[in-house]
Amino acid sequence: MLSSGSYLRQLSAKEAWRSTSNRWSASNNYSSGGCVDQMEGYSSSIMYGNEENGMMVRKRVMVVVDPTSHSKHAMMWALTHVANKGDLLTLLHVVPPNRGSDSSSSSTYLVNYLGSLCKDCKPEVEVEALVIQGPKLATVMSQVKKLEVSVLVLGQKKPQSSLFNCFCGSSDDSSSSCTEEFVEHCINNAECLAIGVRKRSQGTNGYYISTRWQKNFWLLA
Repeated sequence: MLSSGSYLRQLSAKEAWRSTSNRWSASNNYSSGGCVDQMEGYSSSIMYGNEENGMMVRKRVMVVVDPTSHSKHAMMWALTHVANKGDLLTLLHVVPPNRGSDSSSSSTYLVNYLGSLCKDCKPEVEVEALVIQGPKLATVMSQVKKLEVSVLVLGQKKPQSSLFNCFCGSSDDSSSSCTEEFVEHCINNAECLAIGVRKRSQGTNGYYISTRWQKNFWLLA
């Protein structure tokens, strides 16, 4: 059962929308900073939206979310650096097609928790959540096109050294490579600006940002 304060839209590969929806709202705010406009391929129309007939048209910013810390860092970066007042922030959580109904409650909890963080940080941005069951890459690419996303944001892991992979075994190495291949494919092939975001190591400030044109751009903010 969804709480009245949540905004959850659930979709499976074979079914229509499963639930009703409400808008999130809150009272606190974060300030955004950094020099995002210094990145190649990042235009002011993407940052602030397009203007039609003298009015600013809101943009849709999509973040692919999961329970990992790098996903949460990417979401918060998108909220504070990309989404502006009146924009729509879409949190997309993709459930693997082989998962059973047991994962439904955990997915619902995850997106409601992340959505609550967003509403507390920047209430002037509208937030929605999508839980879709299906293949991750195909689902993300199709939703970007279907929802006419302006900016897609994806969390990236810190690259592991070859020595670390030797100790951890080939399974961890394979999982990490699969994740990075997914991010790189989205960056290079999505029908919108796609940005990979990786928070710098603990004790240092800023993020590493990757786009189709520029890799590991250090953003001090």
